[in-house]
Amino acid sequence: MNKSKLIIIALLVLHINLFSQENNKIQRLDTILIKSTRIDLPFKENSRTINVITAKDIKNSAATNVADLLQQVAGVDVRRRGTSGSQADLYIRGGGFDQTLLLIDGVKMDDAQTGHHTLNAALPIEVIERIEIIKGPAARVFGQNAFTGAINIVTKKKLENTVSVNIEAGSFGQLNGSVTVGKEFENSSIIAHVGVLTSDGYMHNTDYNNYNYLLKGVFNKKKQPIEVLATFFDKKFGANGFYARESATEQYEETQSSLFSVSSTFRTENLKITPRVYWKRGEDDYVYIRDNPSVYRNLHITNKVGVEANASYTSNIGITGFGLDVSRIFISSNNLGNRNRTMANLFLEHRFKFADDRLDITPGVAVTYFSDFKFHAFPGLDIGYQLSDNLKVYGNLGLTYRIPTYTDLYYNDSSTAGNPDLNPEEAFSQEIGLKHISGKFTTSLAIFNRNATNLIDFIRPNTDPSSKYVATNITKVSTQGFEFNTDYHFKINEFNQKLSFGYNFLEDDILDQNKDLSRYSLNTLKHQFITRFESKLFKNVRQNIIYKYAERTIGTSYNVWDASILVDFNKFSLTVTANNIFNADYIEAGFVPMPGSNVLFGLRYNF
Repeated sequence: MNKSKLIIIALLVLHINLFSQENNKIQRLDTILIKSTRIDLPFKENSRTINVITAKDIKNSAATNVADLLQQVAGVDVRRRGTSGSQADLYIRGGGFDQTLLLIDGVKMDDAQTGHHTLNAALPIEVIERIEIIKGPAARVFGQNAFTGAINIVTKKKLENTVSVNIEAGSFGQLNGSVTVGKEFENSSIIAHVGVLTSDGYMHNTDYNNYNYLLKGVFNKKKQPIEVLATFFDKKFGANGFYARESATEQYEETQSSLFSVSSTFRTENLKITPRVYWKRGEDDYVYIRDNPSVYRNLHITNKVGVEANASYTSNIGITGFGLDVSRIFISSNNLGNRNRTMANLFLEHRFKFADDRLDITPGVAVTYFSDFKFHAFPGLDIGYQLSDNLKVYGNLGLTYRIPTYTDLYYNDSSTAGNPDLNPEEAFSQEIGLKHISGKFTTSLAIFNRNATNLIDFIRPNTDPSSKYVATNITKVSTQGFEFNTDYHFKINEFNQKLSFGYNFLEDDILDQNKDLSRYSLNTLKHQFITRFESKLFKNVRQNIIYKYAERTIGTSYNVWDASILVDFNKFSLTVTANNIFNADYIEAGFVPMPGSNVLFGLRYNF
């Protein structure tokens, strides 16, 4: 019996009855404080396009991972390879996978090796309070990598006193198990999680064994609370066709992602300061032939150590947000070499309010320093006007940027060549939007434009199929689009129901410049439509039906239907999740066909 199944059996036989159930207090969307910026604002007061996936949304979705959750948001393109988010890339509004920044409780999880690892750091959904999705230019707020947007995963502060055991089994030999523990003490609180996800794979060499561990503690709560977060995620998976070429059926990869951070918040009547120290480590071990690593192997180990302080000050003229982030990156790689980089980011913004507080104007700037790319400054501006208590019009514009990853600069194999002479990507982005929030309707509409220069793509310099793809700065790329999202809440037989629609349209001119030559830019979503019906027809039974339509710029399109049923009892719940119900044949990334119809059965028990 292998290690994975031993751990899962151990989780099943665990029987702890010392604790009571989790506190399921639900917060209204319009009152949620968005923590992704230095100026904390209620959701409805922000002058940006922001989507929030709440703890209630997560619980009702029956999703098993963050990648599947984000698939339900228009404007977000998660290109998965396989089931359970085993490997997936993250895109917002047509950008690249290196252009979206992931944060955990505000800690930047960018990876200097490659953006392919972004979602490797995503947390288990059992410990997530909400996910904040910020779309559009965000460099002045977050700095490096927030080129097209940012996603902040906010962890739960506490779980009261609870022990929750979860076990799932389904198609392709999927077998998942986890234990989540919350404990409140007199002056501290603890959240701990351990989980295992395994599968035999839905086709040859797509098996995986994934392990995740998390520990969060808040100490000295009565005086000056200190928050400690530690995570470790270990993934081992067959990568049939994931990279290189379609014929590369024997690829294999092991990745690790870990984070350790310590923070606290000091408050006076007008001032709030949050200092933090953190350490992020990543490891990527790739072999071209699984049973013969000597043929070709890449091993990369990346460490990032940083210290930051974010603050806001309230005065008679508004709220000032400011912050400083200094970090050092080290990479050791048999392909990319041994390299290091020092980064420093200085942030400043101020929110003015006029016209009886109906008009808000927030200018800001980020000044950055990279030891290998020197100084850059990126200003931006947000403007919003409250037309009524429930209706707001807003706009924002700004410069944004991304420095090349070490893969862009130095990677080299038989078909790919990096380019040490690359320049940073830059763009000027603009957006106007309208959002309405009321008891029954939450609706938003946004129109956006992005004019980018020096975008990095791997392209062939000529049409010779034997030539290498070379990392190249594309001169100019223009991207336009619009996005519409709405949620409608209503009741049937006194039970709450929810119907959601989302549509995103994108158009760019990348293909006009690189037709038949581009390696990564050919798969942009042109049309994306997502609808979800979340219903409750009986006291303890909930259903979800999700429909997703996607059309990519190369002309391929597909329709995918997913559904789930959740049955709640006193201390346990049962779930049945069916994915790709009608067995659609489609590809989200590279050469990898997505799994056909599959089902996952789950049991969760709260002691």
